[in-house]
Amino acid sequence: MPTSLRPFAELCASAKKVLVALTVYYGITVRAGDPKPQPGTPRWIKHRRRIHMTVVLAYLLYTIVEVDYDLLKGGNFYQDLGLPLDVNDRGIKSRFRRLAAVYHPDKVATSGDDAPSDSIFVQLKLAQDTLLNPTKRFAYDRFGPDVIHWQHCSSIGDYILVGLKAAAPLYLGSAIFMIFLGVTGYLQWGRFWRYLAFGSLILLEIHTMTRPYYPPFLTVLLNPLLEGFTSHPPILPFQMLDLARKVTLNLFIALSQLGSLFQTSIAGPTSSSNAQQQQQLLKLEQLANENEAEASRLLALDMAPFVGDDGAVKDLRSKIREWLVQNTIRADPEVRDAMGRAMGRRRVGVPLPMTTGKKR
Repeated sequence: MPTSLRPFAELCASAKKVLVALTVYYGITVRAGDPKPQPGTPRWIKHRRRIHMTVVLAYLLYTIVEVDYDLLKGGNFYQDLGLPLDVNDRGIKSRFRRLAAVYHPDKVATSGDDAPSDSIFVQLKLAQDTLLNPTKRFAYDRFGPDVIHWQHCSSIGDYILVGLKAAAPLYLGSAIFMIFLGVTGYLQWGRFWRYLAFGSLILLEIHTMTRPYYPPFLTVLLNPLLEGFTSHPPILPFQMLDLARKVTLNLFIALSQLGSLFQTSIAGPTSSSNAQQQQQLLKLEQLANENEAEASRLLALDMAPFVGDDGAVKDLRSKIREWLVQNTIRADPEVRDAMGRAMGRRRVGVPLPMTTGKKR
């Protein structure tokens, strides 16, 4: 696994670090003897979300520093010769002659075929030959040391075409993968900014590869800041592109992590409202149970004089039944309507009485 992706792979695979950081945070901020927020409470969820965001941003910063360290470790031909980026051919030849006087195998006592001076001199000679050739220097500044192995390239156009062909599969595959994740419902949060960063990276690479000058962002802003305020050496266009690719990839991973946290914060009030409603329902259920128990107790007190007298209890039950029928059942509008319809049918079916009388 690439070193630039290893920290974020560890971050995505493990959530224990967030819990450890949360424990440390409570150990520092909560005084001894005071209760700590319990897992699942709104305060605990809020603290966990903030610490998770801090961990994600810290890992993003760490990956940027790690990528930059790898670029510095790899170096470039200008650093090998100790030259500025705008050096001319005369300065290159003069610097190489001084270094050759020090590292030429004939000038250094060697022991064995693989002496360090041999490899150093070969590297210096390769750097000089590349930088003295305007076409190769243009290609090296934009595509890096890989141009040394590109065969059958004799013009700037040839190098640009090969460089675009080498970069096309990476961006085409990334675009298809992002579209697939968007269609399937993944990576919805921050989708606009993700596509904007991806498109900006493509435009930056095309602009850097095809222009005869360095990108203004590099010459006007980045390199002057590095040279004026840090000990960091100026970087070449190919180093800037490599840094931009890896930072963009890790930024996408960070956005996928932060998206779930922001969605959780948006859904937080709804979850809190649901929890409050659940607590209110539990309180209502408890009050209903208490009222039922109190009614049963009062009924038992009212029935106390009839305990042991079966006749009185039987008479009381009949009276209660009659009261229920007269005042509850018959008082119901639907029951009254049904009884009225039944009485009406009975009246219709009763035959009329026969009349008898004397004939006149």
